[in-house]
Amino acid sequence: MNILTFDIEEWFHILDHEATKTEAEWSGFPSRIHRNIDRILSILDDHNQLATFFCLGWVARNYPEVVRKIAAAGHEIASHSDRHQLAYEQTPAAFVSDLADSLAALSDLTGKPIDTYRIPGFSLTVQNQEWVFEALLNAGIRIDCSVFPAARSHGGLPQFSEETPTQIKSNGQLLHEFPINTVPFLGRRLVFSGGGYFRLFPYSLIRRFMHDSDYVMTYFHPRDFDPDQPVIPDLSMVRRFKSYYGLSGCELKLRRLLGDFDFLTVGQANEHVDWDSVSIVSI
Repeated sequence: MNILTFDIEEWFHILDHEATKTEAEWSGFPSRIHRNIDRILSILDDHNQLATFFCLGWVARNYPEVVRKIAAAGHEIASHSDRHQLAYEQTPAAFVSDLADSLAALSDLTGKPIDTYRIPGFSLTVQNQEWVFEALLNAGIRIDCSVFPAARSHGGLPQFSEETPTQIKSNGQLLHEFPINTVPFLGRRLVFSGGGYFRLFPYSLIRRFMHDSDYVMTYFHPRDFDPDQPVIPDLSMVRRFKSYYGLSGCELKLRRLLGDFDFLTVGQANEHVDWDSVSIVSI
């Protein structure tokens, strides 16, 4: 089972960086979202492929035509929060408010309830997972794609025991979870299916990892396919490498990926899973 998803945000939505932290800073950057979304939609149309688009509520309010265009092409709309903040830097109340704003903005545009979510930066941690999952369920989210079962700079749950679809049990309620997947490589567990990881690895290695995996959750961003985007000021050398390496070749990689493998949306994958037979993880 291969799942195709995109996190819809602007090129300057770089997490954990003071120059790009809030809406006050974002107003100083030029928008590139129209050309980047058009590029992604063109690629998908060329391959007759549908995907799930995790959209910011901020994008829905500022560029409603972008979300409408995605939905009009038949793609699935889901939430990627409202203002793209790291969850572990928010209070539970702030997270609940942000989630509500996102769901309202997206459902108002699409005319449909939004029941699928991905947290910004995979910023789910041991410290916040209990109240995050509770907030998602209380808000009507039934499908989540936030678990990153490895350590990372923005959180992660390396102790999470499942790397295939599973159910999260919180306060007696069940949430369908589609985590990011890893592969064993040289004694380590590697992520390869999205973002900077996808840009870093050569396509031959990505194809091998795909063939070796029964379940793959991808996650791409509009900026991953935009080699002409400006450079964010004051990034460290490491952050600049992570943010800008491999941009020029990423579109070709995606086109090859779509030609070599079949993909489902999150909603389609949810219908394919026998949820009575998967593991339940209690939080």
